[in-house]
Amino acid sequence: MQSLIGTGVALVTPFKKDFSVDVEALTKIVNYQVDNGINYLVILGTTAENATLTQDEKELVIQTVVAANNARLPMVLGVGGNNTQKIIEELKTRDFSKFVAILSVSPYYNKPTQEGIYQHFKAIAEASPIPVVLYNVPGRTGSNVLPATVIRLANDFKNIVAIKEAAGDLVQAMNLIQHKPKDFLVISGDDMIALPIVLAGGSGVISVIGQGFPKEFSELIQLGLHRKVDEAFELQYLLAESIDMIFEQGNPGGIKEVLKSLGLSENTLRLPLVNIDENLANRIALFVNKMKKNKK
Repeated sequence: MQSLIGTGVALVTPFKKDFSVDVEALTKIVNYQVDNGINYLVILGTTAENATLTQDEKELVIQTVVAANNARLPMVLGVGGNNTQKIIEELKTRDFSKFVAILSVSPYYNKPTQEGIYQHFKAIAEASPIPVVLYNVPGRTGSNVLPATVIRLANDFKNIVAIKEAAGDLVQAMNLIQHKPKDFLVISGDDMIALPIVLAGGSGVISVIGQGFPKEFSELIQLGLHRKVDEAFELQYLLAESIDMIFEQGNPGGIKEVLKSLGLSENTLRLPLVNIDENLANRIALFVNKMKKNKK
């Protein structure tokens, strides 16, 4: 899965002020990624506000990204949830010909045991016509997919090819990297520790901040993959403040404010999410302006 090495971005779903999906803005955001060195696109992940999209809106988002991308970058589609049978039905009925893999989040709210998590992903692996990327994000799901479970899945199913590891635990990520099968990819799901994970043997990142600063963040990851450590950390520290800010009051509120400051989309969110406060919005705008000046 060479196409999943480097920097992927978890695309937002931009909304107009009337809360409808902004197709024009989404097209601009996709082109911004393609034009600035991102390696692949992730559609309908957590950052896309999936939970508040109707099925018709999800189809609109997929169609918009596929058309805007025009086969320029590999694409990964989010297909996950806490109803295993519903996911299997989607895997059996959707056309996945445009995608290189699915990204499937560990079941949220239910809080299954490790055996339950294994059986959930076993069923998905057996039903999926394309490779599967596991997604571990215990801060949102309420349960941690332990390294032993990930490694068991990776060894048992050849089409489980990677994990987006977003536990925020560098030691856990290193444990995965140490014990994983040779070709299995450990992809960071945390922007702030993406570089350390890459330097420890990870394969890259599925990023949020990379959507706002694709050129800089993708270069950071490439420098890490090529073991150019000093140059990589120079970019890390350039972007660190923005990474903290975009998650300070929740995702995707922060990154949508970045995209607004860049002139790419509105900062509209759907309830129960609300906009970040004025103080944080002003700080983000100042950072974006500083980055713009640095490019001149």
